[in-house]
Amino acid sequence: MKIKKIVIACLLLLGGVHISTAQDDLLDILNNEQEDATYVPPAFKMTRVAFGHSTEIRSKGVLELFTATRFWNFPGDRSQSFAADKMTTRIALEYGVSDRLSFGIGGTTFDGLFDSYLKYKLTSQEKGEKAAPFNITLLQAGSYNSSSGSVYSGLSGDFSDRLAFTSQVLVSRKMSSKFSLQLAPTFVHKPLGVSNQDNKNFFALGFGARYKLGPHLSIVSEYYRTFNPIESFDTYDPFAIGVNWELGDILIQLMLTNTRNMVEDTFITQTTNNFNFKDPNLHFGFNATYVFHLKNKLKK
Repeated sequence: MKIKKIVIACLLLLGGVHISTAQDDLLDILNNEQEDATYVPPAFKMTRVAFGHSTEIRSKGVLELFTATRFWNFPGDRSQSFAADKMTTRIALEYGVSDRLSFGIGGTTFDGLFDSYLKYKLTSQEKGEKAAPFNITLLQAGSYNSSSGSVYSGLSGDFSDRLAFTSQVLVSRKMSSKFSLQLAPTFVHKPLGVSNQDNKNFFALGFGARYKLGPHLSIVSEYYRTFNPIESFDTYDPFAIGVNWELGDILIQLMLTNTRNMVEDTFITQTTNNFNFKDPNLHFGFNATYVFHLKNKLKK
């Protein structure tokens, strides 16, 4: 399978990378952003678990460049490319307005979505008997569908028909020094559908987990259960399992997933493949995050 070849090649490539012991990993950077010693180290090192948001946000003056790519194949004899027949890319920026509030914007090639979001951290997990036991972050996201495809009903309608909104309460806890969990109650409002009979409001619950294997390596997984899916075509709950690899200020994720969409209102409502190894149901995913400390550079 072509997707398997991509996974093996990338793992071999990353296996040859030498990580200097003098190099600060991303956890140290995030810990430095939290100056109060009562705070527990971040449950997730990235602002994403896999395809969905985590409770982490960037501190004031920190800019994050986030890129994500998904590869997949066409079924059977339609496949023509050596590596992958199709790919989609998302590029996004997230900036820490304050230590609790961050703002992000992004764009995706495959489905023509442009999105933005606000994340506000209500509480951070702390040490002590009377301390806050959870990280709680609020997410409000919106997207605009610029697609000219004919699969959507009412595509030539008003500007508001192309807008979708996602509201989430992200709750995470670092259960131990190695293991973290997250729950994400989610509401999606999406007027644009394939059929006029499709739901416009969706309710879902997300689950995320991270297990630390070593100083620079961890396993992550994410799953969303949609309680009232679209009825005009078959959809499945999105799932991903992957590996996080830290390279200084850069964090790389390799994953296998059944969804090619990368914005909340699409991967929650429009995942058309089940998670299995039958080509082309399984997609290979690649995320990369780079952190710029603009505040520190301005001081210098």
